[in-house]
Order: sequence, then structure tokens, then C-alpha cells
Amino acid sequence: MAFGISTSCLYPLETEKSLDTLGKIGVKTCEVFLNSPSETTLEFAKTLNKIRKEYGIKIASVHPFSSFAETYMLFSAYGRRFNDMLEFYRRNFEVTAALGAEFSVIHGALTGAKISDTEYFERFAKLIEEGKKSGIKVCHENVNRHLCESPVFIKKMKNYLGDGFKLVFDVKQAVRAGYSPLDFAEKFKNDIVHIHISDHTGNSDCLPPGKGCFDFKKLIEIMNSANYDGDYIIELYRENFGNESDLKNSLVYMQNL
Repeated sequence: MAFGISTSCLYPLETEKSLDTLGKIGVKTCEVFLNSPSETTLEFAKTLNKIRKEYGIKIASVHPFSSFAETYMLFSAYGRRFNDMLEFYRRNFEVTAALGAEFSVIHGALTGAKISDTEYFERFAKLIEEGKKSGIKVCHENVNRHLCESPVFIKKMKNYLGDGFKLVFDVKQAVRAGYSPLDFAEKFKNDIVHIHISDHTGNSDCLPPGKGCFDFKKLIEIMNSANYDGDYIIELYRENFGNESDLKNSLVYMQNL
């Protein structure tokens, strides 16, 4: 288990510059968020690998930039488009493996997507199988305004996919969807393989850890009860903090809990 920071916190700073910045402030565990098609190549992975090796960074997970369009590309009623898009995701999975990461993170479809649950789960099962070919695990994240914001939907997906189902749990997304993050974690603790953390108050749903009222100790206690050995990655939006020292302070806060 380790605490880390996502390169997405520094967006729209270019991905390689974000990783370098995190390395300079002493971050040793990261999520990498790829932000354009040219970054989903093995050549770009070499650039990131040079940086991560320089600073001794472990990249735990990789997030493809295409999450905004997954309803249309992967989970629409037009099956041929899904089959065509598999090649794009294969490249992402190859890059994920090349960076030494274990997880690829998928947001999935927006609520209201015109696809049956069964077809949705079958397509995700194909993504899981493609990930296995590259030696990585394809995971679903709970995301507000998406089908997987709902514990009911997640439970159905888990029951359908069995051991293949892996969940990336995001604290702020649970808050935005109106669910208690601690209750959410308790319900799915045995399926969670990766965690995105942020703090919050009654007035703000995304703050640096240590700047709100969330009980991180309780979250860690819940996950320890399931023998969780994954990472806790700070994932914020650029407007949620002032500068890199705020990120560093939040990381130290989590490490000192």
C-alpha cells in the first residue's frame, strides 16, 4: 500500500511535464492520465518511463483520455463501433503494461445509455479479456452521472462478471452521486483494487486531503479489513488547489495518518 498523486491534478500541463513535476516534489506512486491520441503509443511510453525511472516512481494505473466518449464508442446500440474501438483500447492496454502499471481505468456509459445491462456487461468482459492479453486489469470506476455511480448497478455488474470485476473507487464521485463514501467502500471493499482520494466539506465536494472533514482513517480501516494492498491516489482538479506544495502537503498528510 502506498499514497500517491495523479498526473491529472496538473492538467492541462502536458502529461510528461506533470509526471516530472510530481517526481521533483518527491512523489513515488502515481496514476498517469493520458490526454491525447499521440500519448497512447509505445514511443510516448518510453518518454514517461525515462522520467519515472529517473525519480523512482511506480505508475500504478493509467487512465485513457477517451472516458468522455465511452458511452458513444463502447456502449452504444451500434455494436460494430465497439468492435472497431477495441483496437484503440488494445493500444492503451499495451501502453499501460509498458509503463509497468497494473490497472487501466474505465468510466463507462452515462446514465440513460441505450444499451441493456447484459450487453453492457458482455462488452466490458471483452475489454477485460483484451487487458489480460497485455497482462493488465481493466477496471470500472464509480463516476457521477454514469451507470456505475449506482451501487445497485455495480452489484449487478459484479454478479455478472464474477472474479473478473475490479472496481476503482473514487471518494469525490461517491459524494457527487449522493452516496456516503464510507458506506460505498464497506459495500464493495472486496472488489476495490485502486482508490482515488480527495477531501470534502458541506460546501465543496473536492478538496486536498486534510482540508476537509472526511474520515480517511476510517476508510483505511475499512479497506484494511478486506486486506486491501492497493494504493490511495490523490486525484483533484486544477482549481481545487493552489500549487504543487499543496499537493505535497496533502500527500504528507496521508502518509502521516
